[in-house]
Amino acid sequence: MGDRAGLRGFGAGQLWRTDGWQADAMLTVDAGGHLQAAAGVAGETLGQWVLPGMPNLHSHAFQRAMAGLAERRGPGDDSFWTWRETMYAFAAAIGPDELQAIAAQLYVEMLKAGYTQVCEFHYLHHQPDGTPYAQPEAMSLALVEAAREAGIALTLLPVLYMSGGFDGRPLAARQRRFGHDVSGYVRLLETLRRHEGDDLRVGIALHSLRAVPEEALRSVLATSAAKDGPIHIHIAEQIGEVQDCLAIRGARPVEWLLDHAEVDARWCLVHATHLTGHEASRLARSGAVAGLCPTTEANLGDGLFPLADYLDAGGTLGVGSDSHISVSPVEELRWLEYGQRLASRHRNIAARHAGDSVAETLWRAALRGGARASGLPVGRLAEGARADLIVLDEQAPLLAARDARSCLDSFVFAGNAPLVRDVMCGGRWQVRDYRHRDEERIAARYRAVVERLAAQA
Repeated sequence: MGDRAGLRGFGAGQLWRTDGWQADAMLTVDAGGHLQAAAGVAGETLGQWVLPGMPNLHSHAFQRAMAGLAERRGPGDDSFWTWRETMYAFAAAIGPDELQAIAAQLYVEMLKAGYTQVCEFHYLHHQPDGTPYAQPEAMSLALVEAAREAGIALTLLPVLYMSGGFDGRPLAARQRRFGHDVSGYVRLLETLRRHEGDDLRVGIALHSLRAVPEEALRSVLATSAAKDGPIHIHIAEQIGEVQDCLAIRGARPVEWLLDHAEVDARWCLVHATHLTGHEASRLARSGAVAGLCPTTEANLGDGLFPLADYLDAGGTLGVGSDSHISVSPVEELRWLEYGQRLASRHRNIAARHAGDSVAETLWRAALRGGARASGLPVGRLAEGARADLIVLDEQAPLLAARDARSCLDSFVFAGNAPLVRDVMCGGRWQVRDYRHRDEERIAARYRAVVERLAAQA
């Protein structure tokens, strides 16, 4: 491997650039783990198919340990709201140590699947009864440590959660550990931002319009903490939320937000499932990212995002694994497309022009939107970006006889065999030959924690 003044060179048979595949390409990585324009540094060949790692723009890490535990029918019709009861009960058993163990395991799984950055929408702040920990940021720091153990880039999004509904009702007993007043929330942000570095960005998360009263939303957005960095919010995920917002605030959630906040490219509107055509057009024009989580939205029965209208309006989107019922950017993109096909009874919906590739359209869009939502220099293999990349296994049968025209479509749509062989994050190899550098230890700790949680249930 070449080394000139701390530079390392890598070659690729085909390298994914913003405008598509580039043959016989070179990458130069500096000592800080960023890509540089320097040429002529000889080095190892990464492989035939090299892609930017995918940002995961929406994660609730603790929910990975309960994935699959809410699939037994209750006494009535099940929905997001009945699933939430199971989630609350599970969350009550998790402290900092448990959270770090669960998150580290999840982040290893993300890396192996092709995610190299994650936006953690984090609301388990306090002890289960709502009492702050002796170190108020303890749960947040557990996530930071988990990300650094695994080697994934993290955008930490501490959540402001203040009320139990649009009517301003107080938090229920099981929600108290989520809660802050505005001043306490801003203090948490200021404390966590002292930990920022190349692998960590701290942004703002407003849980939802039902959980953040209008006055509090205005107050937070007016603080210095909100002047830069990403801003995320759950919005318009369920029909019930839309109906409550109409009844109490006189407008649909996305409509209300666009009318009452300066929504721009720093914002990520997570789910935004239930949009009118006018809302979709306004959201696209704002520059904000629609944060789509198709496997979770399907698992919870939320509904389908209006993908075609949004893309035609020039909208920006990214994907996240949310509740982690699945941990795979391939599956998120696949089901984003398949949901549209089932609803429309047509094929190749994301490809808006003749000859376009569905997978290339979606992969390119999700890289762009995920990078914007993260606030980090990720999602592209270009000068100044983090050296976050994935190498596909060109020996895999699913990629046999594939060329630059067909590789990405086969990666996304041709089965469920793992194809991500190697993963580099911040210039360091985290996964080689399908194995994470520390997966045995992290998995053993995770198993012990989950077994202990199950025994307490």
